Amino acid sequence: MAESTPPPPDNSRTPMVSPTSSRSVTETVNSSHKFVIQGYSLAKGMGIGKHIASDNFTVGGYQWAIYFYPDGKNPEDNSTYVSVFIALASEGTDVRALFELTLVDQSGKGKHKVHSHFDRSLESGPYTLKYRGSMWGYKRFFRRALLETSDFLKDDCLKINCTVGVVVSAIDCSRLHSIQVPDSDIGAHFGMLLENMEGSDITFDVSGDKFHAHKLVLAARSPVFRSQLFDNVEEDKREIAVLNLEPKVFKALLHFIYRDTLIEDAELVASNSSCVSSVSDTLTAKLLAAADKYELARLRLMCESHLCKYISVNSVAKILALADYHHAAELKAVCLRFAAENLAAVMRSDGFEYLKENCPSLQSELLKTVAGCEEDCSSGGGKSRSVWAQLSDGGDTNGRRVRQRT
Repeated sequence: MAESTPPPPDNSRTPMVSPTSSRSVTETVNSSHKFVIQGYSLAKGMGIGKHIASDNFTVGGYQWAIYFYPDGKNPEDNSTYVSVFIALASEGTDVRALFELTLVDQSGKGKHKVHSHFDRSLESGPYTLKYRGSMWGYKRFFRRALLETSDFLKDDCLKINCTVGVVVSAIDCSRLHSIQVPDSDIGAHFGMLLENMEGSDITFDVSGDKFHAHKLVLAARSPVFRSQLFDNVEEDKREIAVLNLEPKVFKALLHFIYRDTLIEDAELVASNSSCVSSVSDTLTAKLLAAADKYELARLRLMCESHLCKYISVNSVAKILALADYHHAAELKAVCLRFAAENLAAVMRSDGFEYLKENCPSLQSELLKTVAGCEEDCSSGGGKSRSVWAQLSDGGDTNGRRVRQRT
């Protein structure tokens, strides 16, 4: 009996699988940093191979810094050129990046000196930094004699702009269509509630100025208000007098409670270094005190961040005292670190005299911070004892240099 041949498969009944796709995208994550070098003439002579460093800045998940060598990096050039480099300041392996260095023309003519990897073809691809401390830049960035007579140097100041583009690759699996969700506007809604005074059930009298608010909102935001409004005899009160707080400060306090942002007020701009005596009188400093009083941790941190921008040799001592008094731990730590790194100059400031007279306990904390900063270069504690003598006796400080980095 002959065998029968099986029928061919019915492809019409085989389920079709949708094709898949993906896309590899290689691009750069870019960010810029502006580095101002004030006192160029004083930086000269620090030595070949020694540099001034910018603050670290973050691009593409890595820390970077600009190194400026006033006497050049190459001993063979005998200080004929200044050198500028961009350094990888955090841990990393084979970090690929594009760079741009711009020496700013301060005459207003726009004739900047630019060295850039961007917008041009690179024969060997982006530059690769092998490990932390690797650098890209120019040993002969600019002839020093020409620089000192050019429009790049103005009022003994140089300005260098740096752009870093870190190369990243990723698989793009995003959908063809997306729906954008707007940022939260709950603060705007609560802010309107404050402005319209609708449903307000409590009034605050601040030096004669009346502020209407809502007990539940205040209690939800501040444990101090919660206790004041619901845990004691003032629960049934319709009006409460606020002492030791100015109306403008209380207004800024309510603005934060309802909107979760700092009030937009010109007075929030802290005093500059020439007016350090009034740091404690700024609206930001008074708002910091109010945040501490009403246990508003986020507001306190916002004020700390704002005051941090105005730390200088002349202001750091008083800002440190302010931070210590109002439990501003982050601001205090920054002040201690800055004062330790610039100890000689800080000790000659009027603010340091204020610190010695009014906050002697902070001197021991400053000593510990100095010891921590110098731990790597100290031997047997001799350096720390010298610093202690300076702090306690006001001895010779000429031996220390401000933030010298090699």
